[in-house]
Amino acid sequence: MSRRNCLLLSIPLALALPGHAEEVIRQDQLLAHTQVLSSDAFEGRGPGSAGEAKTVDYLVQQFKAMGLKGGAPDGSYTQPVPLVGLSTQPSLRFGGCAGKLKLDAPFDYVAFTTQAKEKISTKNSELVFVGYGVVAPEYGWDDYKGVDVRGKTLVMLINDPQVPDPQDPSKLDDSKFKGRAMSYYGRWTYKYEIAAQKGAAAAIIVHETIPAAYPYIVVVNSNARENFTIRTPDGHAGEVPVRSWIRQDRAEQLFKSCGQDFAQLKAAAIRPDFKPVKLAGSASFTLKQTLREVQSTNVVAKLEGSDPVGKNEWLMYSAHWDHLGKRGSEIYHGAADNAIGTAALLELARAYQDAARAGQQPRRSVLFLATTAEESGLLGAAYYAAKPLYPLGKTVANINIDGVNTTGRTRDFVIVGAGQSSMEALARDAANAQGRVIVMESKPENGGYFRADHFEFVKVGIPALYAGGGTDVIGKPAGYGVKKLEEYIANDYHKPSDVVKPDWDLSGGAQDIELLYNVGRRLADGKEYPAFYAGSEFKARQDALRAANGMGPASAAP
Repeated sequence: MSRRNCLLLSIPLALALPGHAEEVIRQDQLLAHTQVLSSDAFEGRGPGSAGEAKTVDYLVQQFKAMGLKGGAPDGSYTQPVPLVGLSTQPSLRFGGCAGKLKLDAPFDYVAFTTQAKEKISTKNSELVFVGYGVVAPEYGWDDYKGVDVRGKTLVMLINDPQVPDPQDPSKLDDSKFKGRAMSYYGRWTYKYEIAAQKGAAAAIIVHETIPAAYPYIVVVNSNARENFTIRTPDGHAGEVPVRSWIRQDRAEQLFKSCGQDFAQLKAAAIRPDFKPVKLAGSASFTLKQTLREVQSTNVVAKLEGSDPVGKNEWLMYSAHWDHLGKRGSEIYHGAADNAIGTAALLELARAYQDAARAGQQPRRSVLFLATTAEESGLLGAAYYAAKPLYPLGKTVANINIDGVNTTGRTRDFVIVGAGQSSMEALARDAANAQGRVIVMESKPENGGYFRADHFEFVKVGIPALYAGGGTDVIGKPAGYGVKKLEEYIANDYHKPSDVVKPDWDLSGGAQDIELLYNVGRRLADGKEYPAFYAGSEFKARQDALRAANGMGPASAAP
């Protein structure tokens, strides 16, 4: 018997019909799928690796065994995603005032690119500090002030400008960049995008653990490896040639060597009258790259709707199957990120199929999408959004799972990125039915809303629900849930130690995924279209998407 079939038989398909939490989403199934996907045999599920082949095969076999159809229009269970693997050896030399500063990669900095070239070099590119690097007309904010930065190396702060409230300087101004909550201007991807628009040669982001929401080692593990980009005819020639991060202490040395004080310039950058500061130094990057064409895969399954009209409308569940793969002898198992989310996707699919067999087939069609290369920049989701298998205008909503609660049942349920769409109201109703309350994320400044696959669907106008496990854990002392989350970020996130832990309690995870099942059933069985709120920056995108499909604007009140 092949390993594939052994693995398949190791996860018995559940046959009981949905009822209470233990029947809808089963803890033993969540754990079993997670153990398989995060095992050594799957080698960290890196795109383009033997681990990908095993992962895709496992997911396809599971969907087939459930009786679900292939999610692609041709009946297959896969959507090919053409990628280019980029293995980069960077070097960095400073000149001018910083000529004596020597930095080693990846300990002091990381440098990489999305451009598919064997060699990228910048020579004596002038260093310019551009504060947060933000251009936001709606907030009256421009960190560039008309300064020509073409060919320059930009040094930027992470997050968006932390503007104090003029009435209470101990708080942030809610009228600027959403106050405590991060706007997209604070996301590192935006930093590189605006650098490309400005024609910069390179962009260096200063890493700070608190605003970045993770330690510098996460930057190293995420970027000092083979990275991926979607294959394009021009090899992403229009993107900024060099993407880089630098440790804060090394950035402070850089500024000091050029006669500047990092803390003072950071304080100046929170004022709208901030102007770029030339550092009287230069940077020369060289990136030597090994390129590898990779045919990666999104895995898709579907349950067709029962209604002649409704079956052409789609509710989408998603979870990324990939992680960081293997580096030398070390395996980055990715149990919590995101083997368990992929396990939840399988359990949701099984629950829907069991319900359909019991005569509860949804009115609308349901798509189950397991994406590739999320860890390389949400690439699988971005590819689907650019080349959808079914019309985006007929895609009702996305429900994304990236991580699942492993600390036990909770009294609360956390919404990530509050204030965006009526998906929150649906989640609140489902939580109330469980006797729970909806709470907002404790650290909206971390920008979690922009860090998972659902955001690629949001960007094209599809309302999405992205939620985290609650933190008010029943039977545990106050603060227990937050402490466990912080411990995970500090000790296991994007590290080989992200494995199934002996103290995992998946009762809360099953409860949370049941909630997502109930939100989805309401949409799949009904006719409503969720809508972005009037204050969301993505409402116009949904209106444009609907107009292109002959539909009027969607509306919802917070």
